[in-house]
Amino acid sequence: MKLWKRAAAAIKDRKSLLAVGFSRRNSSYRNADLEAAIIKATSHDDSSVDYSNAHRVYKWIRSSPLNLKTLVYAISSRVNHTRSWIVALKSLMLLHGVLCCKVPSVVGEIRRLPFDLSDFSDGHSCLSKTWGFNIFVRTYFAFLHHYSSFLSDQINRLRCNNRRLLEKSDSVIQELERIQKLQSLLDMILQIRPIADNMKKTLILEAMDCLVIESINIYGRICGAIMKVLPLAGKTEAATVLKIVHKAKSQGEDLIIYFEFCKSFGVSNARETPQFVRIPEEEVEAIEKMINSVQEKPKLEKEKEEVEDEKAIVVLEQPKKLQTIITDKWEIFEDDYRCFNRRDDEYHQNHLPLIVTNQPVYITYTMPDLITF
Repeated sequence: MKLWKRAAAAIKDRKSLLAVGFSRRNSSYRNADLEAAIIKATSHDDSSVDYSNAHRVYKWIRSSPLNLKTLVYAISSRVNHTRSWIVALKSLMLLHGVLCCKVPSVVGEIRRLPFDLSDFSDGHSCLSKTWGFNIFVRTYFAFLHHYSSFLSDQINRLRCNNRRLLEKSDSVIQELERIQKLQSLLDMILQIRPIADNMKKTLILEAMDCLVIESINIYGRICGAIMKVLPLAGKTEAATVLKIVHKAKSQGEDLIIYFEFCKSFGVSNARETPQFVRIPEEEVEAIEKMINSVQEKPKLEKEKEEVEDEKAIVVLEQPKKLQTIITDKWEIFEDDYRCFNRRDDEYHQNHLPLIVTNQPVYITYTMPDLITF
C-alpha cells in the first residue's frame, strides 16, 4: 500500500512537470524553468528534500525581482491543488527560504502568503495518522504568515524613514514595537513541534532544523535590539522596556527547553545549546529605578498638596505673642485685643472681653509729660 502511494505521488509530480512544459509554448511571461524547480522542490517524496532545486529557486529570485510573479503563481497553484501534508510542508519551507534570501524588492512585496493553510487537513490518510502533521503544517503556516507580513512592514517602514528624519522618541517607540513583534514571532516558533508519535520523519527533522536556526536568529535580534534601546529609553518608555526585558528573559528559558526537546527528538542543529546573549543587569536596574521614580513622583506631589491644604487652615487658640503667620496661599494677621505687661522678659496676655453694645466705647489713654524734663 505504501509503495502504491509513492507511485501515485510520483505520477502526480510528473503530470505537473508535463503541464509546465506545455505552458512553456503557450506563455511568454512565465518562467517555466523556475516553475519546474518549484515542483521538484515540493515533490510528494517524504524521504528527502530536494535542496538542489530549492537553491535554483533562490538563485532565480536573487537574479531578478520579476521572477516573484512566477514564484507566487507556481507555489500558490501547487498548494491550493494538494491535500498532501508533504507538499504543503515543503512549500512552506521553500517560501521560508525565499524570505531568508532578504531581497528587499521581493520580501517587500510578499505581505501575506499567497495561500491559506490555517485549516489544512491531509486527505490521503485517516485523521488518526495525520492529525499531528496537520497541526504542524498549520502552526508553521501561522508563523510564516505573520513573519512575511513583519518583514514587509519593516522594509516599507525603512523606506519611509529614509525619506524623513525621525525624532529620538519616535525612533525608540518604533524600535520597541518591532521588538514586541519579534517576541510574538518567537512565541509562535516555539509552538511548532512534532506532537504525535509517528512524526519522526526525515521531512519533519529538516523542517525543525530550519526552525531552530530561525529561533536563534530572532532571539538574537531581540536581545540585540533591547541592548540598543536600553540607553535611549526615557521615563515614558521605561515601563514598556521593562516588560520587554522580562519577557525576553522568560523566552530565553523557553528557548533552552525547546532546544532540549529538539535535541531529544534528533534535530541536528539542536545538538548543542548556544550561549545566548544576556541582557546587562545594570541596565535593567536603571530602568527599574526610573519606573519607581516615576511612580513615586505623583505620591510626593499628592502629599505636598495635602500639606499645603493643612498649612492654609491655621487655628491658634492662645498664641503667646503677637506674630504674623505667612502661608503659601494667604496671610493671617492676629488682631485680637491684647494687653501686654513686660515682666522678666516674658509676655503675659490678658484677653479683653468681647463687648457688644449700642453705645460707643471710649478708651482713655494717659498722655505722657513731654514738657517737664
